Amino acid sequence: MMRRIGTAFLAIVILMGVALGYTYRESAKDALVDLIGVEARDQLVGIYLGLTSRTPNTADLAPMDNTGLNPFGVNVFLEQEVEEIQIRRTLQMIKDAGFGWIKQQVLWDEIEIPEKGEYYDEKNDVDDTWAKWDRIVNLADEYGLRIIARLDGTPQWARPGNPKLETPPDDFADYGDFVYAFVGRYRGKVKHYQIWNEPNRSFEWGNRPVSAPEYVRLLQIAYIRAKQADPDAVILSAALAPTIEVSERAVNDVIFLQQMYDAGAKNYFDVMSTNPYGLRSGPYDRRLDEEKDVNFSRSMLIREVMVRNGDENKPIWASEMGWNALPLDFPEEPLFGRVTPQEQARYTVQGFRRILEEWPWMGVVNLWHFRRVHAVNQNEQMYYFSLVDRNFNPYPVYEAVRSLATSSPVAYRGFHQEDHWAVKYGGAWEVRSDPNAALGEYRRSRTSGDALSFTFKGTELELVVRLQETSGRFLVTVDGSPANKLPRDDRGRAYLDLQSFDDEWQSIVPVAGGLSNGLHEAVLMTAPGDYTSGGDLVWDFDGFVVDVQPPIVNLLLAPVLSTLLGIAVGWTGGHLVGRRARTTAGKDRARGKTR
Repeated sequence: MMRRIGTAFLAIVILMGVALGYTYRESAKDALVDLIGVEARDQLVGIYLGLTSRTPNTADLAPMDNTGLNPFGVNVFLEQEVEEIQIRRTLQMIKDAGFGWIKQQVLWDEIEIPEKGEYYDEKNDVDDTWAKWDRIVNLADEYGLRIIARLDGTPQWARPGNPKLETPPDDFADYGDFVYAFVGRYRGKVKHYQIWNEPNRSFEWGNRPVSAPEYVRLLQIAYIRAKQADPDAVILSAALAPTIEVSERAVNDVIFLQQMYDAGAKNYFDVMSTNPYGLRSGPYDRRLDEEKDVNFSRSMLIREVMVRNGDENKPIWASEMGWNALPLDFPEEPLFGRVTPQEQARYTVQGFRRILEEWPWMGVVNLWHFRRVHAVNQNEQMYYFSLVDRNFNPYPVYEAVRSLATSSPVAYRGFHQEDHWAVKYGGAWEVRSDPNAALGEYRRSRTSGDALSFTFKGTELELVVRLQETSGRFLVTVDGSPANKLPRDDRGRAYLDLQSFDDEWQSIVPVAGGLSNGLHEAVLMTAPGDYTSGGDLVWDFDGFVVDVQPPIVNLLLAPVLSTLLGIAVGWTGGHLVGRRARTTAGKDRARGKTR
């Protein structure tokens, strides 16, 4: 039997290498490592279903704001630090690892006390409860790190009769007033706010039955009040707990999100949040059933709900992502799965890589978490998500992420705005606003010889430009050679003529195609062109689109590969199902339930 299993896997590996290796070299390699490791049958089924099942409509090439940013973020617990030197050490290590963001829970219960409109803590001899948060915000700003502030934790005066901190206030307007006060105080230093956490779990909703309409009402009030305090504030909806449960205790996140849309949530957030935990499988687990599978891929189902409700122009940010390196001698059954420190490092990098290469609709990804502060935290399973230990000694995952996050920015598949962090401008480019531009902004040059460049990974490249009568042309090279889909001038240079007697916004022009699916360098330079009517020339750049077209061999071999995978699933199923049936009851309870 083992020989037959080995033969089946060998056939799969060979075919996958031929069909997928060229286009997705790194991804295929990582997927195969997962395939023959933990839960081999589940991984095999996931790949098979990926070839034979429907693909969720995730509107990958829709233009989206808040996606062209440094995608690397991490959750922190700076409010628990007493000494400033510890905060500084944390922020320095985060900055050194290439992270651009920290996500910090802000406890309303520690600020607006003892009563509404009061900000002192007589019990702990604190005259100004804002002071701690002032220090965190100012230090993050000093280290060049942007903050995502998660606002929750209701003070006792706002939840009389309920002792639980994670309880919405009796009067939602009280929360709105706190949001207004916090956003107004830190306007200019903090811009991004997450409104509550996991409202589809009763644990985060005062141990009461969960209610999407109630959460939407809270979100609406918070959104309006935040925008009143700072019109530029970016509001993140609460991350929903990934779960297949449907009860008063918890509601399936896919169902809960649709209930939110039904209750009118669409107009009251700028970014959707998810928690793409890997739990008991790696990031290339492609099983995708909203009623069965709680895995890394589940964010695709959340995205599909957004698209179905006409929200494809909003991105998703990962509020929490990670794998738990729980020691083998830990005295409790794993609640979040268990991987080795080496697997934690590998899976985390693979998770980032999959998001970057396959999910253009996901922006910032916040790892859970950087460091727990207290010695007693080592007795908690959550501690073992950490990037460093409490003494700041790095785990392998820290070094692995640093290697990835400190590499040069790359634009992967997707519709990218002109402010994407991979784009470098040389010359006097202006930031301009116009409702006709993609998402309302674009860049303009008025000088011949100005340039812009970016590194991208894909096989196809298109530019998004404005065509008008007073425009010149872009000279375009890819990897130092003339772009292969553009005409050439008499000097052999590829050019994109921007002159048109009609004013055309968001004109999408193919400039290169048939490239290898690797890294490429695009360079655009402004040039006069044939314009002779007099007046000043302008060059308007509104973004670019990167796509990946698989080689024809992939399309030809896909039916064969899916057939052989189906045979292998059935062939190995009995043996591996029997082995999985011996999984502990604790693992069975944790799998597919709320985390």
